[in-house]
Amino acid sequence: MNHTATLLAVLLLAPLAALNAADSKPSAASRNDAEWLREKGSLLFHDAFEREETGNGLKGIGNGWESATADRVPKIKQADLDAGILKIASATKEAGHAAHIHHDAGFADGGVLVRFKFPGLSKDESLQLGFVDREVKGVHAGHLCYAILSRSSLTLIDHKTGVMNLEIRKRRQEIAERKEKVPADLDALLKTKQISVPWKADTEWHDLVLVTEGDELRLSLDGKLLAHHRSEGFAHPMKRWFSFLVPSTAWIDDVKIWRVK
Repeated sequence: MNHTATLLAVLLLAPLAALNAADSKPSAASRNDAEWLREKGSLLFHDAFEREETGNGLKGIGNGWESATADRVPKIKQADLDAGILKIASATKEAGHAAHIHHDAGFADGGVLVRFKFPGLSKDESLQLGFVDREVKGVHAGHLCYAILSRSSLTLIDHKTGVMNLEIRKRRQEIAERKEKVPADLDALLKTKQISVPWKADTEWHDLVLVTEGDELRLSLDGKLLAHHRSEGFAHPMKRWFSFLVPSTAWIDDVKIWRVK
């Protein structure tokens, strides 16, 4: 083969090689994040809730869990361990806050596997779960990022650089106090911090996977990726806590926390 023919062959094959290389990297839509965590990560924590709670206090759930709102209403049971299921029933009105339950995590990239269901005990059942770093400055209560499952939608949201950023939070409060409309620039910014997709809640058990990888947050249910979004707050280098926020009722059957890096 002469030089010209060789060069032509290289030019023709180069795009094909590049395409094959791109195809070797799974797209977000084809990712199986449960496999990604098992293959690339290390298991930090597992709880199947096969025990009884020790009371209604901060550490009553046991195995390292803390119920941050428990001591507000010490006489009300908000977390019941029953036959291997964590049954959460928030005393939101009495405590002045939805039930907030967290556990140590500790990763930059990684995630959680959670088996959950809405028991159908309340018409407004929802579940918020995600990551917190109480040591970070400039963010209210260290809230980083969450997935929110409501009756009709699923939302992924960056709180760190969105509504929980202290400067943005102060600005929003001042606007609310003046009963003014949210300025276009702030509204546009906050819209970039989240994504919502339709989802219809039911009363069946579901396997949920929530992961952070770089500046991307992804959520899968029952092996199917339902939502993914990119925002700078998702790349926070230390997700110290994994957190549940339950305003009414939700049941949790199993939790695994994985670190990839």
